[in-house]
Amino acid sequence: MALEQTFIMIKPDGVQRGLIGEVIGRFEKKGFYLKAMKLINVEKSFAEKHYADLSSKPFFGGLVEYIVSGPVVAMVWEGKQVVSTGRKLVGATNPLAAEPGTIRGDFAVDIGRNVIHGSDSVENARKEIALWFPEGIAEWRSNQHPWIYEV
Repeated sequence: MALEQTFIMIKPDGVQRGLIGEVIGRFEKKGFYLKAMKLINVEKSFAEKHYADLSSKPFFGGLVEYIVSGPVVAMVWEGKQVVSTGRKLVGATNPLAAEPGTIRGDFAVDIGRNVIHGSDSVENARKEIALWFPEGIAEWRSNQHPWIYEV
């Protein structure tokens, strides 16, 4: 069975609001493995690199300023279809359209303060993980693996 990896970032509003444990708990309870994590103050040039695909959008400048406004928690999660399932856990980009039970549906109101970022494809996850974790990630597997996944 092939396991995917995804990049998840708790944005400054999520950190400031004390939602780090809640977010981690939701991914752990689903059965995903935390492979890397760091609390970091993002530099402007790094934020611009992370959001380069949005550089032509009118909200780009505000998005970059927001991400550098406080610490973020950058993480790598691993599991079966973790990219698509992680997006479901995160919820719609616009929190007002996000389903109750999702992170954004439960904790956010404004699109500019939507708590969390999640990779939108396996390819983008690879790029984001390489950008945020050039040092690599932890290699481990939980002893609960056979209780979560059919092997």
